[in-house]
Amino acid sequence: MINKNQVQGTLKDAAGKIQKETGKLMDNPKQEAKGMQKQSEGKAQKAMGDATEVVRDAKDNLKDSIKNKG
Repeated sequence: MINKNQVQGTLKDAAGKIQKETGKLMDNPKQEAKGMQKQSEGKAQKAMGDATEVVRDAKDNLKDSIKNKG
């Protein structure tokens, strides 16, 4: 399952890539740096979403395991 942080993080990462490349093309180091920052934020947000899914899956597996033993 996909959660909100995974989607938003992926979108923010993509927007950051576009902003970074635009900054490069326009020879604008500020825009390039802002894009790199946005990319980092997006990757971190996606990683948080990925971790949330791992925990959620582990919790569901534990519940299923307990149900099946009972």
